[in-house]
Amino acid sequence: MKAIMTLLAAAVALAACTKVGTQTSSTGERQNSFTIPHVFRYATAEDISSLNPHLVQQNTVGLMASLTMAWLIKWDHNNLPYPELATEVPSKANGEISADGKTITFHLRKGVKWSDGAPFNADDVVFSTNVVLNKANNEVSRAGWDKITKIDEPDKYTVVYHLSSPFSPFVVIFFSSAGANPCILPKHLLGNLPNINTAAYNSLPVGIGPFKYAAWKRSDSVEMVRNPYYFRGQPKLEKIVFKIIPDRNTVQSQIQAHELDMFYPVSGLYFNRLKDTPAYTYIRQPAYYYNHIDFNLSSPKLSDVAVREALRYATDRQTLRDKIGHGVGVLQDEPAPGKAPYFDPNIKFTAYDPAKANQLLDGAGWKRGADGIRSKNGVKLVLDYATGAGLADVDQQIELLRGWWKAIGIDINVRHYPSNLFFAPVQNGGIVYSGKWDVINFAWGDDPIGDYSQIYGCDQVPPKGQNDLHWCNRTADAAMHALYGHYDQAQRNKDVLTLMGQIEKDAPFIVTTSREDIFVFNRDLKNFQPNQVTQFDDMMNVDI
Repeated sequence: MKAIMTLLAAAVALAACTKVGTQTSSTGERQNSFTIPHVFRYATAEDISSLNPHLVQQNTVGLMASLTMAWLIKWDHNNLPYPELATEVPSKANGEISADGKTITFHLRKGVKWSDGAPFNADDVVFSTNVVLNKANNEVSRAGWDKITKIDEPDKYTVVYHLSSPFSPFVVIFFSSAGANPCILPKHLLGNLPNINTAAYNSLPVGIGPFKYAAWKRSDSVEMVRNPYYFRGQPKLEKIVFKIIPDRNTVQSQIQAHELDMFYPVSGLYFNRLKDTPAYTYIRQPAYYYNHIDFNLSSPKLSDVAVREALRYATDRQTLRDKIGHGVGVLQDEPAPGKAPYFDPNIKFTAYDPAKANQLLDGAGWKRGADGIRSKNGVKLVLDYATGAGLADVDQQIELLRGWWKAIGIDINVRHYPSNLFFAPVQNGGIVYSGKWDVINFAWGDDPIGDYSQIYGCDQVPPKGQNDLHWCNRTADAAMHALYGHYDQAQRNKDVLTLMGQIEKDAPFIVTTSREDIFVFNRDLKNFQPNQVTQFDDMMNVDI
């Protein structure tokens, strides 16, 4: 389980606060001859390794899971939770959260069926919870789930979680479509297996969404069709095709050749190339994602905060935004998105200052050798830099970094990995969680309520969680755990403020930009209105 989605990073960030681009026709008439009525084709410039959200936390899989899988809670246009398979979102006001915050009750919809026609009930929720807790399964994190002391099932449409202590992020973590979390699984298909890691189900899951999986053609596409059993009725689209194209230049070519209806997410470089493409329009809106360069603090090269601070000063983020991102983006040090309730506008941006970077390294005793590269106590500052393959704009960014960092005495060796390996679980050799790098770049998605514990908590270092930084700051950790006990957002905002201050002090990563969501799509696409945290949650009325 993973609370934060991942996206391969690019030099793109949050700049526009409103939708732009010419809107689609409301007449119902097709404008483009290449449009296939009621068939929506899109690409993300990524490949995948599984379709089961329990085993892979890639944003690309999360988008499809919003369309096909079973969730207690989904998220509306204001990024607020609404009940999907639950009848209400539990709260203290409606009595479904106890006064002490340690008992959470979900009441379930009746008459719901899985996409294979089997009935859904509380047995599936209890089973799915036990799947997460089963250490034989390759769940990325069990944070929050490990607070469950007992599960009651008083009837087939009620599930009661008893917790060891309050846990406010349950609204995101416990089978919610936000944050690449685990979905509810069908007990009737998986209940007899010792674990789910190699189940045939992972290649063509059965779920409860407006669409169901029809085919996964490896290295080619994933096809989704209408789910005839969906309890809300039938969507307007007949079919959705995710085309597996792990190279952004190729996705650009297919948009220009009218072989795709949408490209998302679009970085600044490709937005600049595609925004005026005939027959297409775009949406550009605030995002809950941030591009970042992570440092592996378990490496002796980066355990010294002076090195990390120097790298931050030596990174000209404004040039990255302007030159690679074509002016798209907001420059900021904190990961919190500007539109989030927990954003702190008082954290100042660290400007490019190579002189300051050199001063920090000199003061910390890192000496230049004959080749100009610094070392200390036998440790040479040549960093192994891991990144994704097929990302021309990211490669341009890295070459700029190489020059700036080498100027202060730090060199890099770059290694490229395909996206399906880059984001794979650590048990399958995944790069992000392996720790076999010094520097890595991608993008995290921000949590709707400000819970960062699964990526920055001291107890979440892989394989226990997603703290790929190996960062442990006790003040920050205490603040993240304090958030668990606060069911009021105003209280949570104070916890996040403490965390952000410690991130600024320790510099365990560099936020290159706060992102925006950019969707380039066929003008014939109608009623597409994505939110910031679950872009494909509302697809019932979308049509083409």
